[in-house]
Amino acid sequence: MNMAAVQTDPSQSIGQIAVNLPGATAIFRRLKLDFCCGGQVPLAEAVAAKGLNLDAVVKALSALARTDEPATPTEPDALIAHILTRYHAVHREQLPELIAKAYRVEAVHKGHPDVPVGLGYLLEDMAQYLDSHMAKEETVLFPLLTTGGHALAGMPMKVMRMEHTDHGESLDKLLALTNDATPPLGACNTWRALYAGIDQFRDDLINHIHLENNVLFAHFERIQADASSGSGCGGGGCRCSGG
Repeated sequence: MNMAAVQTDPSQSIGQIAVNLPGATAIFRRLKLDFCCGGQVPLAEAVAAKGLNLDAVVKALSALARTDEPATPTEPDALIAHILTRYHAVHREQLPELIAKAYRVEAVHKGHPDVPVGLGYLLEDMAQYLDSHMAKEETVLFPLLTTGGHALAGMPMKVMRMEHTDHGESLDKLLALTNDATPPLGACNTWRALYAGIDQFRDDLINHIHLENNVLFAHFERIQADASSGSGCGGGGCRCSGG
């Protein structure tokens, strides 16, 4: 297999690097660089905001190699189908179990200095908001994108992006409350399972938002931008008809 190193341009947006460079998302998550909601920010700017060493980050990214592993689909209809099965359905399975475990840990370990007080309520709130968000995508936005009505999808996509930012802020609260999903020394199996589930949910939600913001929405936003600028047939300067 031919594997070529990727030279990373620090002026490129962090979201685009996440799209194009396999393995980049793992580095971004480890360094807590926001490539989903903050995907439009150039890598150099994102790294500076975190006080990280740009050369070291670029070196780590550039050392990654492309492989022949199957990629997440990027064709819109296939990507939407992937999002529905891999993320929407999975979130709806994850959260009820996490909520139940959170309330159990809070009740059983009440008084423990590391107990995440309010975790069950926070997860319940996140679940309700996320379910409402996904329902809007499933009943309004995704049908527009898959049935030729994408010209009307600009505002729904903008709203979904804003709600993605809200999800990111809630995720920050979740991780702060759970010490970055790290169970305390001597934690029981339920507590450990709860935090392992939260860690998985964190990764899934970040990847979910990333695929929508930086791949799916970006695709249709480019089409709309091209249409607005009059590029291609139908634009004000088109003379394809010879008139």
